[in-house]
Order: sequence, then structure tokens, then C-alpha cells
Amino acid sequence: MDGMTINRAAAACGAAVYGAVNGEQALGRVVIDSRAIEPGDLFVAYKGERVDGHDYITAAFDKGAACCLAERIPDGEMRPILLVDDVQTALEKIAADYRSTLQLPVIGITGSVGKTSAKEMIASVLSQKYKVLKTEGNLNNQIGVPMTVSRITKEHEIAVVEMGISGFGEMTHLAAIARPTMAVYTVIGHAHLEFLHDLDGVLQAKTEMLALMPEDAPVLMNGDDEKQRDFRCRQNKTLYGLGEGCDLRAVDIQPLGERGTALRIVGLGRDIRAVIPSLGKHLIYAALEGAAVGIRFGLSDAEIAAGIAAFRVVGRRAAVIETGKLTLIDDCYNANPDSTRFGIDTLLSLPGRHVAILGDMLELGEDRAQMHYDLGRYAREQGVELLLCAGPNSRETVRAFGEGGTWFESREALIAALPQLLREGDRVLVKASLGMHFDKVSEAVKAL
Repeated sequence: MDGMTINRAAAACGAAVYGAVNGEQALGRVVIDSRAIEPGDLFVAYKGERVDGHDYITAAFDKGAACCLAERIPDGEMRPILLVDDVQTALEKIAADYRSTLQLPVIGITGSVGKTSAKEMIASVLSQKYKVLKTEGNLNNQIGVPMTVSRITKEHEIAVVEMGISGFGEMTHLAAIARPTMAVYTVIGHAHLEFLHDLDGVLQAKTEMLALMPEDAPVLMNGDDEKQRDFRCRQNKTLYGLGEGCDLRAVDIQPLGERGTALRIVGLGRDIRAVIPSLGKHLIYAALEGAAVGIRFGLSDAEIAAGIAAFRVVGRRAAVIETGKLTLIDDCYNANPDSTRFGIDTLLSLPGRHVAILGDMLELGEDRAQMHYDLGRYAREQGVELLLCAGPNSRETVRAFGEGGTWFESREALIAALPQLLREGDRVLVKASLGMHFDKVSEAVKAL
């Protein structure tokens, strides 16, 4: 954190300073894992359900931490500690103070589906011309956003910050830290309904950031999403999508099998031919988001196309893997009704027998049974030939799917049946919420 010292951090969060302190000692990144400490970092001692960061303060100092932010001091520790009542609140204040010293544009990305893909695509496009800082992995919450902001240095020209929430008021906190100068909205869908109730609640929570943005700020919204299309804001709103009425559209879309998708991006005075090197309807939207942001920041058509071509999938987000026996779409990082439908659409874009292996979608609230049932019906209507499910709610998915669907009492029972059910040449989608641990199913499919 360029210019952030121990004294400034203490003043920003109202901390009491303990230990042998050089108040002008510069602070580097915010780190919450003592194993990742580099000399000069600020270690934040979070107390989690299973691990208490306070137990690793000494280890963090031994690795070179300049200071620790904590709620208690380990016995005998005499190195610099900022003592606060609540490390989360203190961290937010320190990060917000640091953000106030930065002049670079910050692009805030949120939505229910495709946030990480949008972040990666936008960063890939902008990197053709600028030095870009982007959210690492999926560090998009009230811990991750301050960590991302702390990594911005004077070398960076633009920051791309993913912002994920699950409840009301959380986006206000994130926006106060990141202070986005441009907002990008992916699909507003059926995610975290246990806390946000319905789609109107999701939109309300996601758009909290706009209250902290200037009136002339650009806001990019999905014009194929009815809620976003009709949403009114005081900022400069641009619509992207596939349908008529969007300011920037994808046309002439041509699936290239496992090689990805070719398309033209037209509008805003441009006509860009590009190839997305991965599969998925959500990546068509990501390409549009990347192009719209690229146009806003003055990139040429060739630079935008090159950025789209350089995009790479992160982790288990619709990663297409050839196992030697079959093709696996490993998309088990997370799931909600919208993202799972996108996953099924991607599966059906490939030739061969289509197999969907689905687990429960979590945090859907009181209508979860109906949503799982509707998903089974969608899979049947789209042409999935074989459906394999595990998880209590996914019993409804199989019931709606009918013949060709099998429900298993456990994930382990499903895995044990795979050798008898999957054939050479199959196209297989694996998707479930993270808490279902279907990464083990994906690994079993790979092992075949």
C-alpha cells in the first residue's frame, strides 16, 4: 500500500498501537494467511469457525510481517500490533483510507452469474493497453475486496474489482472500500434468495453501489435481463446483450465445438470480429462486457479482439477437459438456477450423448424445491439424455426429468456408479453449489 504506514493505518481505524513500533514503517499488502506473508505485509488475524488467526501472529512476524491487526495480543509478543475491537471493521477503514489516496479508475463488477468470468475477460482486454490490477481468484467479499485494494500500486493504471454479496447492506460496505468509478452488472439471477428473498431483492442489494458513484459514472448492464433493462439510475447506463435494443450486441454467433465460439460484436460505433477460446453463453456476455469496457477506455478493435482471444477460464468454471474417454465440463465451483441453465446450454452445444451430473443448489430460500424441479424439466426439454443427481433437493430435479434420471443417496454412491453409466465419447457436465463438494465427482470423471 504505497504511502500507508503503521501510524496512518492506526489513525484510519482508531487502533491502539502496541509493541516496538516504528510508526513510519511502510505497509505492503493485506494478508490473512500467515503462510503467504512477504516482508512488509500487514497480517490480519481473523478468527474463523475452525482457525483463529491470532494463533499465527508470531508465525506471520517470523516471515516478515511489518505489523499485525488483531483483537488480542499473544503472550510475550513485542512486535508491532494494531489492537482493535473488530478486525473486519478496522480493515475496511484502512482499505478505504488507502483507496482515498488512489486516482486510478476502478471497475466494480457484480451480479449473480459470471462475475469472475467478466472480471477475467475485462482484465484480459484492458491488459492489451494498460497495466491492470484484478481481483485474485474469487476474493470478492468483505475480506477479499480490502485485500484487492491493498494490492494496487503506483504502477497500476486500472483496477478491476469483483464484488460479491449475499445480503442487504454488504454492497454498500464494499463500494465504500473500492469506490468504483465504473460499474459492470452481469446477470441478476436466483442466488442467495435465502437472504435476498426475490429477484427484486437481488437487484436492490447489487445496485447499492450506485449510491456511492458519481452521476457521470458509466454503468454497464445486461439488456437481456428484464430487471436490468428496465432499471433506472442517475448514471450513464449502457446496455449489452443479444437482443434488440442493446447498445452493444453479439451477432453471427458460431459455435466452434471445444475450440470456443466465434462472433461479431456490433454497436457503439464498432464492428469487432472475435473468437472466445472457451465454451458457454455466459462467456458471450463476458466478451460483450470486455468489449464495452475496452471501447470506453479507448482500445482499438484489434486490441479488444486480442484481449478476448487471450481469455482463460479460472478454476472450475466451465473448464472443458478432454479425459481421453469423454469430454468433461467441470463447472462445480458454484450453482444457482441461472448458471446451471447456462451450463446445460453449453453441454448441448457439443456433439455426442449429453450427460448432466447435478447436485443441490444452495441458499435458494423457501422455493428451492420448485427451482430444482424446474431445472429437471429444463434439462429434459433441452435434450439431456442422462441425468445423475445427489443431494436432498436434487431428488426433485430427477422427478421432473423422468426416464433417464437417477437420484443417489449420496455423492459417494453416485461416484461408485459412474464406470457403469458413462460411455466413451460422452459429453458430461458436473455442476453443484460449492458446499456439495462435487469437485470429487469431477475428479472421478477425469479418472475414467
